[in-house]
Amino acid sequence: MIIISTVLTYFMILLAFSRFTSRRANNDTFYRGNRRSPWYMVAFGMIGATISGITYISVPGMVMHSDMTYMQTCIGYVPGYFLVAFVLLPLYYKLNLTTIYTYLNKRLGLRTYKTGAWFFLLSKMLGASLRFYVVCLILQKFVFDDFGIPFPISVVCLVVLIWLYTRKGGIKTLVWTDTFQTFSMLMSLILITIAVASQLGLDFSGVVDTVMDDSMSRVFVFSDFMSRQNFWKQVIGGAFIVVVMTGLDQDMMQKNLTCRTLRDAQKDMCTSSLAFIPVNLLLLCLGILLVHYAAQINVALPERSDDLLPLFAASGHLGTAVIVFFTIGIVAASFSSADSALTALTTSFCVDICGKESNNAEHLSFRRKAHIVMTVIFVFFILLFRAVNSDNVLDATFTLCSYTYGPLLGLFCFGLFTKRSVRDSVVPYICLASPLLCLAIVHLAKIYAGYVFGYELLLLNGSLTFVGLLLSFPKKI
Repeated sequence: MIIISTVLTYFMILLAFSRFTSRRANNDTFYRGNRRSPWYMVAFGMIGATISGITYISVPGMVMHSDMTYMQTCIGYVPGYFLVAFVLLPLYYKLNLTTIYTYLNKRLGLRTYKTGAWFFLLSKMLGASLRFYVVCLILQKFVFDDFGIPFPISVVCLVVLIWLYTRKGGIKTLVWTDTFQTFSMLMSLILITIAVASQLGLDFSGVVDTVMDDSMSRVFVFSDFMSRQNFWKQVIGGAFIVVVMTGLDQDMMQKNLTCRTLRDAQKDMCTSSLAFIPVNLLLLCLGILLVHYAAQINVALPERSDDLLPLFAASGHLGTAVIVFFTIGIVAASFSSADSALTALTTSFCVDICGKESNNAEHLSFRRKAHIVMTVIFVFFILLFRAVNSDNVLDATFTLCSYTYGPLLGLFCFGLFTKRSVRDSVVPYICLASPLLCLAIVHLAKIYAGYVFGYELLLLNGSLTFVGLLLSFPKKI
């Protein structure tokens, strides 16, 4: 009952934010927040929206198999965010875009535009539902199973809660709720870390010494280029992950486009980018402390790395207070990711696919119905992932997105860095062929060269799309 009460109380707070921000809301409010969002609120809220439930659950457990080498990827995030701030944002503000894929229509053609929008819809639906699947699975295991509630029912209930507070105000509501949810997530992370350190009898300096003296504190891998943890592969991959999954993602850009000016949007992007290193560092340090705590109380470590934090935080090993902190943290991280995804999916479908952007009664009604449809599809994909049993869901998400976001990277790079047109009619086929060719290359490289692709798979996929566009007999413009 403690977890259910916590979730319901948390939801009531979100609903209060929704009622406050959705007065006299229309499509411009839902899509662009009337372009009045304070940049510092967007920047703070971006932390929670980016650090999803997957990050909250998966990162602490990553130390069990790959030490703290994930920090190399986080280092790569910083230049990635600066590229988005000073290359992509000026373009989006100059064209006064509601959705970023409209750029493809202006630059390359209608079919290219529709292809980019459909790839976003597929990518975001897969990625967001996989992320939210984590929180559903955790709550099912530690709460709903005890009450005999089936997994499909618990999923529907959680997603309906999100739909209720996003259905009117859309992105304007999310700017406020993300700020609250980021604060909740960060506070829960700090309080859980303090609780674990207290159980180990460690003060701040003791925590630092324990982490630094542990073999799992290894961060950098320079020696083995074939390893997925190689420094250059992780840093370059991290930068491109940000460029694609933030800069070319309507979900993440929609919040930034609610800022009053380009300068405000750039300030929020650069400020939020600097927060990901300390937050992820704290998550990894918590993972090392949990491994030490398991040894202290003679509890076997879980086989799945994603189960490390829930094993202690949700099962009562650390006390009732930690159960509450953990619940708030995972719900905050997951809700802030899923709510913005549903809003962005609705926006892109209505504006990019169906051309329903204005504030007239017909378009308002269409947007409301589309939001319900996206919610239903979201539930379907979560149930589909029920059969997936990955050791590390964060890694699985990045791998999946490398295949689906790669064509978007190729399309935008071609538009930005060349002065050529494309054969608009063949672009959909090129974008479908690139991920399939990537899949074949990954398989052959592992068999014949022993090379295992990591996050650089995204760069390969984008490059194949780019080359395909060049070979589609384009002409200079």
